[in-house]
Amino acid sequence: MYGQFIRNHQYNFIKKEINYLQRTYQTVSDRKVIEAVRDSTEFKISELFADSENGIPRELFQKILSLQTAEDFEQFLLLLESYRTTFPQVTEKQIQKLFHKNKKLPIPDLTIDNRYLTYLGWTSIATGKLFMVYPLDGQIVGIEGKMTPTNKKGYCFLCNKQEEIALFTAVSKSRPAHSSQDYYKVVGNYLCMNSEECNKNMTDITALERFIQEVLR
Repeated sequence: MYGQFIRNHQYNFIKKEINYLQRTYQTVSDRKVIEAVRDSTEFKISELFADSENGIPRELFQKILSLQTAEDFEQFLLLLESYRTTFPQVTEKQIQKLFHKNKKLPIPDLTIDNRYLTYLGWTSIATGKLFMVYPLDGQIVGIEGKMTPTNKKGYCFLCNKQEEIALFTAVSKSRPAHSSQDYYKVVGNYLCMNSEECNKNMTDITALERFIQEVLR
């Protein structure tokens, strides 16, 4: 009815909110509290698509107001699966073009289910680098940087979950006017060692897009 419009991070956000609502039904007896959480859940999820070209799919998300049983919640999330959009399919040649300076560039598994990707990320054990591909402003872009493991858990700046993290540092392509030939700027932050887990956790793309823009621009 609505086509595929739910991106991976949006589905993760919806699932988190729906699970919270389900726990509220299971643990809270006050009907007013339940109704407040239910209405808040429906509002927050609808707001995800407030700027959608097709408008907010209110009929779909108004189903939240009638969820009560464990089966209701499970069926609703299964329903949303059919509306998930896919990460743009990229080819080996596209990846090689994005990272053309890397002569021994490792190619990630391109047969994975793209519905579960917010970004495509993979590491090179030989060089200790992370490569990242993302559709920014309608264009497929790539950035690369050094991955320095911390050997401990911490909060990833992309997904904001506690996972095994590494310091990711990338050299920015931007250069101030009249800067010297030796000038360079490094952009860095801590993120998940495992990109697959990071994609499962992501509920917002703001930090990701800001970081990519800082590296590229």
